[in-house]
Amino acid sequence: MTCDVVCLRPEDDFLKLGVTPPEGLSVRYLAPDSDELPECLARARALLIPAVGPKLPAELFTDSSIKLVQVTGAGVDRVDADAMKALGIAVANVPGGSSAAIAEYAVSSALLLLRRTFWADRELRNGNYAAARSQMLAESLPGLEGLTVGVVGLGVIGMTVAQLFHGMGCKIAYHDPAPRDAEAVRKLDAIGLSLNELLATADIVTLHVPLLPSTESMIGERELAQMKAGAILINAARGGIVDEGALVSFLANGHLGGAAVDVFSSEPPTPDNPLLKSADEVGRRLLLTPHIAGVTRQSWANLFRSAWRNVERHLLHDEPPENRVI
Repeated sequence: MTCDVVCLRPEDDFLKLGVTPPEGLSVRYLAPDSDELPECLARARALLIPAVGPKLPAELFTDSSIKLVQVTGAGVDRVDADAMKALGIAVANVPGGSSAAIAEYAVSSALLLLRRTFWADRELRNGNYAAARSQMLAESLPGLEGLTVGVVGLGVIGMTVAQLFHGMGCKIAYHDPAPRDAEAVRKLDAIGLSLNELLATADIVTLHVPLLPSTESMIGERELAQMKAGAILINAARGGIVDEGALVSFLANGHLGGAAVDVFSSEPPTPDNPLLKSADEVGRRLLLTPHIAGVTRQSWANLFRSAWRNVERHLLHDEPPENRVI
């Protein structure tokens, strides 16, 4: 069947948010493993894909007529960058479309871990009201005010995260060789540090970098050991940036105060993933979520509308796609 756009996201994802494709474009909705995908790509002009999902083989595009791969999110690691360049296929994303949602996730996760809220909930459900309250009072648990938050990657998302933490009374440090908005950095009184300095300084470290060869295993045993005793690590970026086994070890030995992990080295995580197999004591200080940090009704509507506008811009108006990353 001939169509203009192949979409690897269910049509219902768009319809339930009141988002519709541009008039004048025919769209075929397919599952990523559909047998029809190669044939449809051979005739379509654009491919719309979620940012999260299995890697798309480069061979899919070899005999295709695709001119644009549009991602409904920021990450573009589902496609082979070298193959796209060689084939002359543009790849565009929607940067920052879920930044508010991710910032909310980072702040709320930090608060849950600092205040041990979900641990207390479990204790009360197990009948341990008095003991839990006594322990929480004895530990003098901190809130956010006055803490130093280290933001690794100060792009659109990282900046939004920094601004929300700053609004909660936090001091901001960052590690990024070229932050996008120098004026915004100045307004936050944010301090640029090397990664080693940031890890040693921050009470909360939150990661907002793409998964690239240069960021793979960026936070391993050596880096976790450099973190401030009792610090919290938040990863709502990409799996593979943090060594999962090392993270569990540093939670188990008490060096880290807690961690929130929204992304995994393989998704869904395999049953032998050390984060899932962690002991009860580690589990009390480990918050796991299923790659959902950037997903809210508002963020999805924003991402979907922006993605379709870019497809319309390129296919119907013959203009270069915005936010082209490959």
